[in-house]
Amino acid sequence: MLTVGLTGGIGAGKSEVSRLLVECGAVLIDADHIAREVVAPGTPGLAAVVDAFGEDILTADGSLDRQKLGSIVFADPEKLALLNSIVHPLVGARSRELEEAAPDDAVVVHDVPLLTENGLAPLYDLVIVVDASPETQLERLVSKRGMTEEDARARMAAQANREQRRAIADIIIDNDGTLDELEQRVKDVCSELVRRARAPRKPSQE
Repeated sequence: MLTVGLTGGIGAGKSEVSRLLVECGAVLIDADHIAREVVAPGTPGLAAVVDAFGEDILTADGSLDRQKLGSIVFADPEKLALLNSIVHPLVGARSRELEEAAPDDAVVVHDVPLLTENGLAPLYDLVIVVDASPETQLERLVSKRGMTEEDARARMAAQANREQRRAIADIIIDNDGTLDELEQRVKDVCSELVRRARAPRKPSQE
């Protein structure tokens, strides 16, 4: 098995690279998806969040009101840290379950938006960074996601910068070009990942 941390700045195209890696046969573990799963209605995770923040953060149907919770925690670093202390261990445990269920020769890709910011690179055999210029990121966020330029710049500024992400990368996938160019680059990367996943492990030296 080869464990891969996949990250990239907002608008760089990480979701597209995730999709292409899955098409190549990789097992994808999506941290954002799991973060929603562990606080779904009826879960211990949601109960713990309600204990911490009160029932006002629930919608009428009993699910988590993400917008309301976000407005609380992002204005208060201590409350954000409290939320993270509840959710992050649950996400980590579920991620490990999914990884352990994968085949022995699998390429397991962990899609982790804040991998750089949270210093998670050492957790993986290698790290892939999807990279695009700030100009490309801004254009995509405005034209494809409908953000205002001010909002897009604020979201970009809240993340690690391009140099910080590139510094932790074992493999960089440049995504300033066309989709065809991206597809070919991901195919090449995937071939290398499969080769590494299937290579016999060297015995550790004492």
